[in-house]
Amino acid sequence: MSTIESKDKLIADFKVVIADAEELLHATANEAGEKFAASRVKLEKKIVDAKAKLKDAENILVGKGKEAAEVADNYVQENPWKSVGIAAGVGLVIGMLIGRR
Repeated sequence: MSTIESKDKLIADFKVVIADAEELLHATANEAGEKFAASRVKLEKKIVDAKAKLKDAENILVGKGKEAAEVADNYVQENPWKSVGIAAGVGLVIGMLIGRR
């Protein structure tokens, strides 16, 4: 699993946890008690903070992805024949590996 895939999975899992916490808050909205109310307020604040951090992490990932794509595009634009050679070499290696099976 690549770093980007693991980060995407982490973000997806984090969204599920946030959704579950929000569902818990809604399900317990009618519960009474001072301690319980204070806990709900703390949890609501943490959910808001977590959503903000999650949004920041997503923005960073999208930015880095766009930056990597831009760098790759610039490299291919500046070195078209080198890029073709690299692609052909990778294809040859993959073909040889598949042919061994």
